[in-house]
Amino acid sequence: MSAASLIALRAPVGPEGAPLVVLGPSLGTSTILWDDVVPLLADDYRLAAWDLPGHGVGPLAREAFTVADLADAVAAAVPDDTFLYAGVSLGGATGLELTLRHGDRVRAAAIVASGAQLGDPAAWNDRAAQARTQSTSSLIVPSAQRWFAPDSIARRPELTGRLLHALQDADDDSYARCCEALAAYDVRPVLGDIAVPVLAAWGAFDAVAPEAKAVEIAEGVRDGRTARIEDAGHLPPAEQPEATAALLRSFFASASRKDA
Repeated sequence: MSAASLIALRAPVGPEGAPLVVLGPSLGTSTILWDDVVPLLADDYRLAAWDLPGHGVGPLAREAFTVADLADAVAAAVPDDTFLYAGVSLGGATGLELTLRHGDRVRAAAIVASGAQLGDPAAWNDRAAQARTQSTSSLIVPSAQRWFAPDSIARRPELTGRLLHALQDADDDSYARCCEALAAYDVRPVLGDIAVPVLAAWGAFDAVAPEAKAVEIAEGVRDGRTARIEDAGHLPPAEQPEATAALLRSFFASASRKDA
C-alpha cells in the first residue's frame, strides 16, 4: 500500500489559519486518546489526529511496514508545508522518525510516553503472535495494567473504557504489524541528527517508557528538554488532559519564539 494510504488523518479542528498540530496515537488506541486535549488547545491551534493502520478509521494493513513508513504516511497526509507534532508511544516514535525524515516540515515535536527504542523485540513479536491467534481482546487486561496510573480508570472511567474498546476493535493483523514495526524500531544511533526542538515527556507511573527513555531522547537530540506529567501512566493525554495541554501549549509557544 502507498505511504499516503497507511494511516488516516482526521480533518483539523480549530480556527482557519492557526498553526497546525498533528496528534499521533499509541498502539491499540485511536484518535480518542486526544479527545479531551483538543478542546483545550483549539482556540489557538488547528489540531488533526491520525489513526494507525487497522485502528479507529485507519485502513487495514496487509503488508509489513516500519515506523519510518508511518512517518512518511503522516508527512504525505498533512496538507500544510510545516506543522507542530505531538505523539504518544508508537505515535511518539513516529514523531522522532518524522524529525529525521521530514525535519524541514516539523517545527517542533513533543514525544510523549515514548522512546528512541521501546521494549524487547522478542516480546513485541510474541505480542504480535498473540494478537493474530487470540485477537486483541486477549490484550485488554495487560494493556489496562500498562496504560493507566493507579487512579486513572476510577477518575476517568468513560474515556479509559472507550480506549480499551478501541483496542478490542482494532484489526488483529494490523495491530500485529504495528508490534512488528516496534520490534524493528531503534533510532538511538541517529538522535544527534535531529535539529528540530524536541520535548520528551513521561508519565510519573509509566513503566513502558519511564523517565530514562525521555532523558535519552532529550540528551541525544540537538535541542531537547524533558517534562514529567504527574498522576499519569502511559497515556497522559487521556489521564491528564489539562496537564498535557498546558505542557504542549508552553512548548509550542517557546518553539514558535525560536522560529521568530
